[in-house]
Amino acid sequence: MLNANFIVTFPNQCGTVPAVFPSAAAIDKSKLGCFSDRLQPMAAATPIALPAWSQRLISELDAADARAQRLVNGLTVEQFNWRPKPDAWSIGQCLQHLCLASQAYLPAIAASLDGREQCRADDIVPGWFGRWFIRKYIEPSPRSSRARAPRKIDPGRQVDLNVLDQFLRENHQARQLVQKASNYDVNRIRFRNPFIPLLRFTVGTGLEIICKHQRRHLLQAEAVSQSAK
Repeated sequence: MLNANFIVTFPNQCGTVPAVFPSAAAIDKSKLGCFSDRLQPMAAATPIALPAWSQRLISELDAADARAQRLVNGLTVEQFNWRPKPDAWSIGQCLQHLCLASQAYLPAIAASLDGREQCRADDIVPGWFGRWFIRKYIEPSPRSSRARAPRKIDPGRQVDLNVLDQFLRENHQARQLVQKASNYDVNRIRFRNPFIPLLRFTVGTGLEIICKHQRRHLLQAEAVSQSAK
């Protein structure tokens, strides 16, 4: 008689709990009487859905991809690098800035999850400083302030059209990171800020910054596109 068992994991708030059940082949059906005919192999565990905040951020990244593609499609290199005034960014510079920002933020956030206990958060709840920072410098809003970009993510004066492909690749990695982070308490785990090492945001705040930062500069790029017409 086979001794194979089923191992099923049951999700709880802070991870999964394994439970072992004997398979149909491992049970002596003669001892089950009339129930032996009803014995069926146990179905595979249903995948756990992503929390609502993860689905929202992935949807925002999808929308950012679509906006960037609409902006760039059909442009020449000259149009891509056209600036409405000397101190303004071109469409290309906006996209390159977003790529550089993702290249700085994504590895820092991913590294902070290594070795951490899995424990899901129902929603992203930034602290008071994170909320202030997003409202003041990141979120596209009349209340937000314009600040000079850190040097390491300052775009070049001439940008190649292939920066769109790079932007899409970075957002693909961002979606993968959001999916991975959905298994952790993103309101407790903090990462080292790649620009100000002493400043540590929560993982949830960092993911919000990435998405809202993209909305800000895509809106800026769309304004450049409109002014060129």
